[in-house]
Amino acid sequence: MILSTDQQSAVNKLEKLRVGALFMEPGTGKTLTALKLIESSKADWVLFIVPFQTKQNLQDELTKWDFKMPYRIEGVESLSNSDRLYLELMAEVKKHKKTFMVVDESLKIKNRTAKRTQRIMELGSLSYYRLILNGTPISKNILDLWTQMEFLSPKILKMRFNQFKDTFIEYKYFPDKGRTIYKDQYNIDYLYSLIEPYVFDAKLNLEISKLNQKVEYSISNTDEYQEIRADFLFALSDMRDVEFLAYTQKMQMSYTLDSGKIKCIDKLLKDNPEPTILFCKYVKTQDYLRERYPQCKVLTYGKGTFGLNLQAYKNMIFVDKTWDYAQLEQAQRRIYRIGQENDVKFFYLTGDVGLEKMIDKCIRKKTSILDEFKKSSKEELANVI
Repeated sequence: MILSTDQQSAVNKLEKLRVGALFMEPGTGKTLTALKLIESSKADWVLFIVPFQTKQNLQDELTKWDFKMPYRIEGVESLSNSDRLYLELMAEVKKHKKTFMVVDESLKIKNRTAKRTQRIMELGSLSYYRLILNGTPISKNILDLWTQMEFLSPKILKMRFNQFKDTFIEYKYFPDKGRTIYKDQYNIDYLYSLIEPYVFDAKLNLEISKLNQKVEYSISNTDEYQEIRADFLFALSDMRDVEFLAYTQKMQMSYTLDSGKIKCIDKLLKDNPEPTILFCKYVKTQDYLRERYPQCKVLTYGKGTFGLNLQAYKNMIFVDKTWDYAQLEQAQRRIYRIGQENDVKFFYLTGDVGLEKMIDKCIRKKTSILDEFKKSSKEELANVI
């Protein structure tokens, strides 16, 4: 197997270490890089922890690259649901002297209080080698990095979570509401100096063009949207976070299959007849699009963003917006990746309501829609939405 320049550089940097992070953008070949790092080690067993839906994809990669070392692949979600599996893996790790533990899509362990995170941290503490893989290691702010670095080794940051937060984040805590609002990040150069020796960060550079086009459409019927919006604004003062998110989902779902949007998709597919992927958020949208456009591949965010190599497709239409930057970038990298030989086009459908503009703002700033709304007064929200 021939490695790219970036892949070889990653191996050269990390092969002499027992811990490391491959923050390589989707499409740059981080799986093959990880396998070469493992093969360069003295590991006697490998434990791969991956998103459940990508288990078969990894198995196919291991077969493709003729990986010979003994290994086991488990889904990260399974560690939350099965005590038996957790104890079984603990026993297996302890049985080997030099376990090599690999956590793919390590952003999934960003929540330090989640059961799966705590169990992965414990398994990691017993493993001789530890490696994390992610194309987007930060989805919201640099707090996402703490558990990832702590998994590799507490000696990297040498600070507990609260100390890390105080060192790198400007925030304000509201004890009466039990909420923390994160305002800004600082001391980033210092943070980088701490993690840089253990991290390889590769950017995807392909000799093909990438077109990003915002496509605006008019929503033909906004009655349901306006009704949900009115209820939302009325209840806003005493609203909990979970209720807030439910309202935004309802508003977006109200126009997910609007006739104005469907006409827009029809025209795009007519003008761009090449193989196309449609990304959406909701099951009803997915079912409708599959029936109406059998020539296209229809995927949902989350499951559809991980582990698939779809270089046969040239175009991607984002039918519904996502306010998760990491999901959006993962989706794009399904076709804009190593092995793609054709120019690619990304079309972002944008309806003429305020919620769509707010989602775009969150993506540009890489913040959550919940945080953006918390920063606004009720009057401002009424004008925005």
